[in-house]
Amino acid sequence: MTLLQLKYVIAVANAGTISEAAKQLYIAQPSLTTAIKELENELGITIFIRTNRGVILSSQGEEFLGYARQVIDQTNLIEEKYFGQAPVKHQFCISTQHYSFAVEAFVSLIKKYGGQEYDFRIRETQTYEIIEDVARLKSEIGILYLNRFNETVIKKTLKENDLQFHSLFVAKPHVFVGKDNPLAKQNLVTLEDLEPYPRLSYEQGEHNSFYFSEEILSTLDSKKDIMVCDRATLFNLLIGLNGYTICSGIINEQLNGKNIVAIPLEVDDYMEIGYITHNKVVLDQFGKHYIETLIEYTK
Repeated sequence: MTLLQLKYVIAVANAGTISEAAKQLYIAQPSLTTAIKELENELGITIFIRTNRGVILSSQGEEFLGYARQVIDQTNLIEEKYFGQAPVKHQFCISTQHYSFAVEAFVSLIKKYGGQEYDFRIRETQTYEIIEDVARLKSEIGILYLNRFNETVIKKTLKENDLQFHSLFVAKPHVFVGKDNPLAKQNLVTLEDLEPYPRLSYEQGEHNSFYFSEEILSTLDSKKDIMVCDRATLFNLLIGLNGYTICSGIINEQLNGKNIVAIPLEVDDYMEIGYITHNKVVLDQFGKHYIETLIEYTK
């Protein structure tokens, strides 16, 4: 196995076809096909499944691609530092539940390491997809929460995927409401206070078990439920419909505006928010800086 073969795998995965990857790499298509096949034979796995429309990654290929990208990223950093190579287009990805502090830390990362070219990605996505992204090495870091209700299931899922949870902080439950909501002037709200208002939650797709809900107390009945997919929509509905969502209470005025307020919720519960990493992956400088910034922003 060579670094060149790893670069070939990444190029084919990005292009979707061997012919297009060969053009981008300026090599003959048969040579690229042979190099990929030799690597598959050496490893004893199938990386790509051939179709009429090109190639798709097998499940083994998805896992291998994650490792290949890690190796090539680290190699690029070494070449830049010790061989005076021109800066390359660095890549880094995180997957997270919908937290403003995760975005803040991401902004800090880009300001420090972005340079003239970069491919940094932040995926605010569903809980199970966060776990899948880190397990398949699509993302280096995932951010989610644990509490008494979901901890057993989430930790079991993490263990099955060779992932580890690292705690950042423990938060008391809050609700986000619009500043004009009648509840916004209260110093504390109860579940009874919330009954007349629409409850907003993030949709969890196929894995819509209560254990993967982004909001605590998701099993409680609500007369008015609205499911959304993104933070901007949720905040617009909070304001427009006098709705609420249960959360950690951490809010960034620059990112979320002045129209959303956080109020403590009177319940016996907590949210332990942390990040997940793969046990077989060592964080690079981007991952380390991101974690350091997360810790700083969540003190």
